[in-house]
Amino acid sequence: MVKCTLTNPPSHRHCDALVMEKAVASFSLFLTRLPVIWAVIFSFSVAVNATTDPNDVQGLQVLYTSLNNPWQLTGWRSSGGDPCGELWKGVICQGSSVVSLQISGLGLSGTMGYLLNNLVSLTTFDLSGNNIHDSIPYQLPPNLTSLNLARNNISGNLPYSLSSMTSLDYLNVSRNFLSQGVGDMFANHSALANFRVQNNKLTGSLNVLVGLPLIDLNVANNNFSGWIPQELSSLTDFVYDGNAFANGPAPPPPPYTPPPPGRSSNNRTPQSGHTPESNVSVSNAQNGHKKNALPTGSILGLVIGSLFAMMLLLLALVFCLRKGSKKEITARTSVGSLPGSDKVNAEMQEHRAKPTATVSDLKPTAMGSMAVERLQGKNGSVKRVQSPITATSFTVAILQTATNSFSQENLIGEGSLGRVYRAEFPNGKIMAIKKIDSAALSLQEEDNFLEAISNMSRLRHPNIVGLVGYCAEHGQRLLVHDFIGNGSLHDTLHYADERSKMLTWNARVRVALGTARALEYLHEVCLPSVVHRNLKSANILLDDEFNPHLSDCGLASLTPNTERQVSSDQMIGSFGYSAPEFALSGIYTVKSDVYSFGVVMLELLTGRKPLDVFSSRVRSEQSLVRWATPQLHDIDALAKMVDPILNGMYPAKSLSRFADIIALCVQPEPEFRPPMSEVVQALVRLMQRAVIVKRQPSEDSGFAFRNPDHEAGDLL
Repeated sequence: MVKCTLTNPPSHRHCDALVMEKAVASFSLFLTRLPVIWAVIFSFSVAVNATTDPNDVQGLQVLYTSLNNPWQLTGWRSSGGDPCGELWKGVICQGSSVVSLQISGLGLSGTMGYLLNNLVSLTTFDLSGNNIHDSIPYQLPPNLTSLNLARNNISGNLPYSLSSMTSLDYLNVSRNFLSQGVGDMFANHSALANFRVQNNKLTGSLNVLVGLPLIDLNVANNNFSGWIPQELSSLTDFVYDGNAFANGPAPPPPPYTPPPPGRSSNNRTPQSGHTPESNVSVSNAQNGHKKNALPTGSILGLVIGSLFAMMLLLLALVFCLRKGSKKEITARTSVGSLPGSDKVNAEMQEHRAKPTATVSDLKPTAMGSMAVERLQGKNGSVKRVQSPITATSFTVAILQTATNSFSQENLIGEGSLGRVYRAEFPNGKIMAIKKIDSAALSLQEEDNFLEAISNMSRLRHPNIVGLVGYCAEHGQRLLVHDFIGNGSLHDTLHYADERSKMLTWNARVRVALGTARALEYLHEVCLPSVVHRNLKSANILLDDEFNPHLSDCGLASLTPNTERQVSSDQMIGSFGYSAPEFALSGIYTVKSDVYSFGVVMLELLTGRKPLDVFSSRVRSEQSLVRWATPQLHDIDALAKMVDPILNGMYPAKSLSRFADIIALCVQPEPEFRPPMSEVVQALVRLMQRAVIVKRQPSEDSGFAFRNPDHEAGDLL
C-alpha cells in the first residue's frame, strides 16, 4: 500500500480513498461500542447528580413507615431507594440533599416518626391537610424556615425543640388538638413572621410573643387568657377572637423597660430610652400636628440642670453604698465573734461551693423571667433564690380553697414526698396539687426547692406531666400539676375493673412507647441528662385515651428524708423497680431508669406486681424479674405469663419482640442495657406492625400459635 506522505506523494484521488476507508472503519467501531459508552455516561451521571445523602434516605424511610406505608407516596420505599434520583413524590433536592418535602392533602395517616432530625438540609416541610395523629416529634428538622402541620389530628403540645429552630419564618399548626401553653420557646427567634395556631386548645398568655418580628398572627379559638399586649394589637394581620382574654387595655409596662434580648424591634414598639411623651411627640409630628420648638437657651439649661441632678444622685448613691458596706463588715465581725461561728462560716462557704442543679437545664437555655424569692427555712434562716421560673406562683389560700382545705374526699394519691389532692379552681380548671410533707425534706433540700421548681418548669414533653405552678410561703411547699383523670397505670393493672379490660395489647404497647419517649427526652434531649430515679407504674398516669404521662420528673433533687416514716407498701413497691447496682451501692444513673422501665414493661405483659410478698404466690414467683427473666425467650412459657385479662388477644410475633426488649432492659449489668432511643425505635416498629390474632386453646400448651409473620413482619 502506498503511503500518503510528503516525500512520496501519490495521486490525490488515491489519498482521499485511503482516508475515507479509515474513517468508515473508525465510525463502525464507534457504533459497536456506543451502548457501552452510553451506559458509562448514564451511570456516572446518576452517581454524580442523583445519589441522596444516606441520613436523608434513612429519615424519609422512617417517615414512610410511620405513615403506615401509604400508596399515595409514589416512589417511596421503606428500605433502599434514592429519593433524589428516583423523584420520590413531594421530595425536592439540591445535589444530594433533600431541601423541601411537600406532601400536603394526600389523606396520609399515622405519625411523623422519630428521625426527622436526620433531615438537616430540609428548609420546607408541609404535611398539612392529612390525618396525622399522636404528637409532634420533639426531634424536628433543625434548619427549617417553613413548617406547616395544619389541619391534622395532632395532640399534645408544641415541642421545646422549636426553641432552637431560630431560622423559622413560617409556622402553621392550626386546626389540631394541641394543648398547654406556648411557653418561652420562641424567645431567641428573630425571623418568625407568620405564626398560626388557631383552632387548638392552647392556654396561657400571649406576652411570650411580644418582641417577635410578627406580620401575620392568628390565635383564634384557643384557651388563651390575660390581656392582649399592645404590641400585638398593632399588627396588621392579627386574629384573636374565641379566647378568654380580659376586657380593657393591658396594664402598661414599667417605665424605661428595655426590649427582651435577642429580639428585633420592628414591632412598632418604643425604642429603648424613649419616654412615652417623646413617642407621642413623634407620632403627632408625623400626623402633621407640630408643636412649638423650645429655644436653644432653654434646651441648654435643661441639659445642664439634668447633668447636675445626676451628679447629686450619684454622690448620694456612693455614700449609701459605703455606709451599707461598713454595716455589713460590722455584722460579719459580730457573727465571727460568737461561739461556734467558725462552723457557721464553714457551712456558708460549703453551701456557696455546692452545685445547685441536680435536675438539668435544657438546651438551649430557656429565657424565663428572673424570679427572686425569699424562703424561710426550718431554722429561721432566710435564703434568697434567684433563678428563671416559668411556672405560676400560687398562694396557700388559693390552693386551700381549690382543695376544700385539702379534704380527705379530694385525696387522690400519696407518695414518698407527700399527698396529692384534686383541686378545682373558680374558672372550672381541674389541677392536681402535691402537698409536700414538712417532714419529707431535709433542710438543705428545702432550701433548694425553688431551684428544683425552676428546672422542672422547663421540662416540656407530651408524655410528661406538666408543672403548672407552685407555692412556697408560710413554710408550705406545694406543686401544681396538670390533672390526668384516668388514674395511674398501677391501679389500672392491679385493681381489676372495667379500665383493666380496656387496656388491650395495643394499648399496653402504646403505654410502653409513650413512657419510653418521655425517658428518651429526659436522658438524651435534656442537657445534662435528667435521671428520674423513681420510675414505676404508680408514676405513669393515663388520660382518657390511655396515653401515658410520666409524673414526678425532676424531683430527684428533692430526695425524701430517709428518717421519714413511709408505709411498707410504698417501700416494697419502690424496691421492686430498683436496679441491682442501686441496691448494692446506692448509685443511680440513666441505665438504672432503663432497668426500671423494663420492670414496668413486665407489669404490662404479665399484669403482676414487681414485688408481691403479700399475695399467696409461692416464694419463687414473688419477685417478678427473677421469675420472668428465664422464661422471656421460651415461647411456650411466655404465652402462659401473659396477663389473663387479655384473654389471648395479642399477636405472637409482637409478644415475642416485646419480651426481647424487656430482656435487654433488665440485664444485671448496666453497661449492657440499651439507651432509651433504641428502645423507642424498637417499640415504634413493633407498634406499627402489631396485628391482633385470637389465640385458640390446644391440648398441648393451652394455646395454639398462629404465626402472623406475613402480616406482622420482622418487628425488631
